[in-house]
Amino acid sequence: MHIEQFRSYALSKKGTSEDFPFDEVTLCLRVMGKIFAITGLDAPEFKVNLKCNPDFAIELRERYDAVQPGWHMNKANWNTVAFESGELPAELLYQLVDHSYACVVKTLKKAQREALESMDNF
Repeated sequence: MHIEQFRSYALSKKGTSEDFPFDEVTLCLRVMGKIFAITGLDAPEFKVNLKCNPDFAIELRERYDAVQPGWHMNKANWNTVAFESGELPAELLYQLVDHSYACVVKTLKKAQREALESMDNF
């Protein structure tokens, strides 16, 4: 999966937005204002930091070389995923984006979750 496929898929989810809060090359994807994915647009290899359940994060790291502890993130809750490594099937990459999104949605306040649920899909 290349960056435009990733970006398009992530932005198709309810309540998502994108911004560059740190600099002009670090893209953050958010759900209801909370980050669920971060990627550098200037990196030689396309990698994405994705939120992950801690037990699942360890399982993924043990199984795939393309999944590493989150770079510059809380290593228990974030993975850095090499999207173009060729090791991870596209279906798994989509599932990891979905999982990250769901992990962040779980942390939203009740009113935010209710507002998200009432939104129309794009």
